[in-house]
Amino acid sequence: MPRRLLASIHDVGPRSEGAFDRLHALFAAEGLARPALLVVPDYWGEAPIRPGTPFATRLRGLSDEGHEIFLHGWLHRDDSGQGGFKARHMTAGEGEFLALDAAEAARRIIAGRLLLEDIIGRPLTGFVAPAWLYGEGAHQALRTTAMPLAENHWRVWNPVTGAVLAKSPVITWASRTPLRRWSSLGVAAAARTLPLPTTMRLAVHPGDVTSPALIASITATLRSLLKTHAPARYADLQS
Repeated sequence: MPRRLLASIHDVGPRSEGAFDRLHALFAAEGLARPALLVVPDYWGEAPIRPGTPFATRLRGLSDEGHEIFLHGWLHRDDSGQGGFKARHMTAGEGEFLALDAAEAARRIIAGRLLLEDIIGRPLTGFVAPAWLYGEGAHQALRTTAMPLAENHWRVWNPVTGAVLAKSPVITWASRTPLRRWSSLGVAAAARTLPLPTTMRLAVHPGDVTSPALIASITATLRSLLKTHAPARYADLQS
């Protein structure tokens, strides 16, 4: 089995374009030109993506260049009021799909899918819940809407068949607090020295660009992984 690296940029949208440019350039400079893009249709209800806008045109161009496009929630914010401790505190209120019932989760997935597929002119690669948090309603909605791929912190799977396509933790970074920042730096450093699974996943977020230490860690980790794992596409997991 080939050793694969799946890299992604999260929270892509009009509000994060500056940070996206920096992260995209970082990946390209290290030889990974086309990471997957996790797109939020209306980040926190403050940054809607609209067809015909310059951002929509750019998103289609990125898809045409070979970037896989994932739907990444609708708001990226838990507005249910029922997400509990995990949604409110561990993710700064961003666990949007943790407490939604199946009907509401499906409504948001369908709306987001229609919007983004209309913009990019091709099917989405899949869906990733904000903060990688899924409730039972979200799992049901992914099955009924026939999303081809989904991922959480530990695995990538086909929601329709239930087949697990890859098992590995996501290497990611946190910028929200000093403790989370240093914890994520430690995990990334360990990943650069420990034996690694056949398929590795690496994810970055707009907030990462606010910390030179995080950028240095992302660069070092990417360089290390690319010595042993070849850049790959999520769709390759189904072949």
